[in-house]
Amino acid sequence: MGTALITGATSGIGKEFAWQLAGEGNDIVLVARNRERLDALAEQITNFTGQQVETLSADLSSEEGARTVGQRVADKERPIGLVINNAGFGLGQQFLGGSLDRELEALDVMARAILIICHHAAQEFAGRGYGTILNVSSMTSLTAQGTYSAHKAWLRTFSEGLSEILKPHGVGVTVACPGLVHTEFHERTNVDSSQWPELAFTPVHRVVAKSLDAARCGQVIVTPSIKYTGVAAAIRVMPRWLVRKVAGPGRSGLE
Repeated sequence: MGTALITGATSGIGKEFAWQLAGEGNDIVLVARNRERLDALAEQITNFTGQQVETLSADLSSEEGARTVGQRVADKERPIGLVINNAGFGLGQQFLGGSLDRELEALDVMARAILIICHHAAQEFAGRGYGTILNVSSMTSLTAQGTYSAHKAWLRTFSEGLSEILKPHGVGVTVACPGLVHTEFHERTNVDSSQWPELAFTPVHRVVAKSLDAARCGQVIVTPSIKYTGVAAAIRVMPRWLVRKVAGPGRSGLE
């Protein structure tokens, strides 16, 4: 098969990407900050699937960390076929009265790091004529829920443009926009996920499977659930004043 590199790989959607891809016979490069969790997951995946799993500890909030990952993506001796930019986090604070350092960290992880990694991937993949980039955005990219929405909106737009740049070179770019998913995301950001009905959540395995299918088919934007496809269509035709009213900062779910 091939080798896939996944950022934010030790939990949630990133972890599911790792398991599904390894289960299909792909080797994996796991990227995250926590060395202990990286090594534990790598051992589990190797023991269960028999695939080779490499770990790369990197802090994507730093330029050095992002460049380290980018350089691994561009390594000609150990080629990567699929890059999944999944790392990200909810800020867990309101913009007014919140920490500026926290805001800058989020911007670095969910925008600057992805730009750096994609730049390395684009140069390498275009040069050899194949490869795929899969970026994980969010349904909130269509809303107005503060800086997290803004970062995810940037990622969606950036991915669309990059797909057109790389298409003539045989390189695919897909951006996934999932809605609510049961992961560690909400508890890490001081959000009570029980406020939403269970029906609003999409199983993580389905989000990952549909995102991978879309990437294989060359689909640029994927909303990996039927219900959120309908929600996305509705938001796109709403006047923005209404979007701000029903899906603005006060609707982010922060406790």
